[in-house]
Amino acid sequence: MINILYTIILFNILLIFFKLFQKYQIDNLQALTINYFTATMLCYVLYKKKEEINFYNIIQQEWIYYMIILGILFILIFYLFAFSSQKIGIATTTIANKISVIIPVTIALILYPNEEITLIKIIAFILIIIGLYLCTLTDKVHINRKFLWVIACVFLGQGFLDSLFNHVIQTYSIGIDFYFFMILFSIATIVGFVIIVIKIIMKSISLKIKNIWWGILFGIINLYSMMFFVKALNEVNSAIVFSLVSIGIVITSSLLGVLVFKEKLSKQNWIGILVSSIAIYILT
Repeated sequence: MINILYTIILFNILLIFFKLFQKYQIDNLQALTINYFTATMLCYVLYKKKEEINFYNIIQQEWIYYMIILGILFILIFYLFAFSSQKIGIATTTIANKISVIIPVTIALILYPNEEITLIKIIAFILIIIGLYLCTLTDKVHINRKFLWVIACVFLGQGFLDSLFNHVIQTYSIGIDFYFFMILFSIATIVGFVIIVIKIIMKSISLKIKNIWWGILFGIINLYSMMFFVKALNEVNSAIVFSLVSIGIVITSSLLGVLVFKEKLSKQNWIGILVSSIAIYILT
């Protein structure tokens, strides 16, 4: 469980970074692309068997096609989230994004039942979904039917991304392997750079040095958050990991918002935290 705790802590730091991105007007695409590039370089430096790193060995890996899909999804899902936030609103988009955890949890329960799933645990999973909804609920929630497809894509896209990532971890028994992460992040980097180049050609963005520095810091934290997350997936039932990480991030980020950013929680939010806490107690 300690790796789940580390994952939640580091993910919360990343959420704080996103708030700081907004405050200091950091370009999300540029910073996130540099983040993936930084994580790739770190993996290369930390991987001890550098002689194995060549194009032929990479394309021979059984999971290479999964890595290509995941690397592309890393960028595309973020873009989809940003588009949805602009067209529909951050509150509605966040709910769709968080509730999508029901997809990898359901698939994990069916395909990777490492331990007995009792009725009480099923109740806990249901409570987590309810808690996630209430924790992220605000009076700003609304859906323009014109963009209903966007919310559906955020929900299904994030759910598919998490499910596919978990499938690779469970199928190929991938643990803390810098080689695996290096390939994954390098593909995401390439996709990010391609999008940046296109935007530069279209003159819709301009490169700024400050985006690079923020991206480097983000990349270091992001790499280790992913490492602890994967380690947790290898140690605990993945359905429980996804559930605890999702609700843990929502609860701690909500409390962090109150204590640090002076945000206010509604009665529904507090009820959501209570319901989620009960679910966490049951699962742990």
